[in-house]
Amino acid sequence: MTPTITCFGEILWDVLPTSKQPGGAPMNVAADLRNFGLNAQLISRVGSDELGLELLGFLAKKGIPTELIQTGQSHLTGVAKANISDSNEVTYKLVQPVAWDYIMPEPGLTDVVKQSDLFVYGSLAARSPQTHETLLMLLDVAPQKVFDVNLRPPHYSRTLVEDLLHRADIAKLNEHELIELSGWYNPEPDLEKSMQQLRNRYRIETLCVTLGPDGAALLNESGFFQQAGFTVEVADTIGSGDAFLAGFLYKTLQGEPPQKTLEFACATGAFVATKSGATPAFDEQTIHNQLSITASVLPSQVNQ
Repeated sequence: MTPTITCFGEILWDVLPTSKQPGGAPMNVAADLRNFGLNAQLISRVGSDELGLELLGFLAKKGIPTELIQTGQSHLTGVAKANISDSNEVTYKLVQPVAWDYIMPEPGLTDVVKQSDLFVYGSLAARSPQTHETLLMLLDVAPQKVFDVNLRPPHYSRTLVEDLLHRADIAKLNEHELIELSGWYNPEPDLEKSMQQLRNRYRIETLCVTLGPDGAALLNESGFFQQAGFTVEVADTIGSGDAFLAGFLYKTLQGEPPQKTLEFACATGAFVATKSGATPAFDEQTIHNQLSITASVLPSQVNQ
């Protein structure tokens, strides 16, 4: 049976200097999982405005069911103004409040989450009391919880993030987020020790840290694994971290060994970085082709 993954949180428009693109980490992850043929769905909320209708149309084109997307009359569809002046790290100014700040605990949501193989959530959607309340309700029934940390200042607090970490079975964050979280207690300068400290503190089964162009690291009960980055021509990095997470979850669900899973996830993120926008079309073969090209050109880039 095809695994079902339910993603929860923000759906919005990334407003770039010359255009706007559909965005929001939970939506990006769902779209990428759909690329791999998984049954990915999204719980979110849009406004009853033109931007909301456009987003619903985009989801339909990506094959993401819209039945779990709520439509509100009181708040506009989400918008984020993206700053892409740094090609390696996009920053955002997020409008507040917007529709996804008011995701409601509608009838049937708990059953949807109970029947999912994975439940993916982040910190940003928890910035508002209403959506935070709905998220906590769903976390209480989720069988396997994946926390995509995704810190967006000033939309989080230490108390909030720590609570969400305590609830996670799998957590993914980037190197800057690891440094910030480690700074809350006794920081370790060594990557592996820092990850071990975080994993032990919050009792996380599997911890992933993305390292930008330097690849990623994974820590679980099997040990510590590291994967070098793939050298690619970057169009933009919007959605690369989300693609990494999708690739990681896809291979995890297949039961692939940690090192192979990490390699595939890094290749997925690298591929998306070569394309403009967060959700280009691809499939598993596309990523294997990416791995083949990189291996033939730069064999020393891959850590064993």
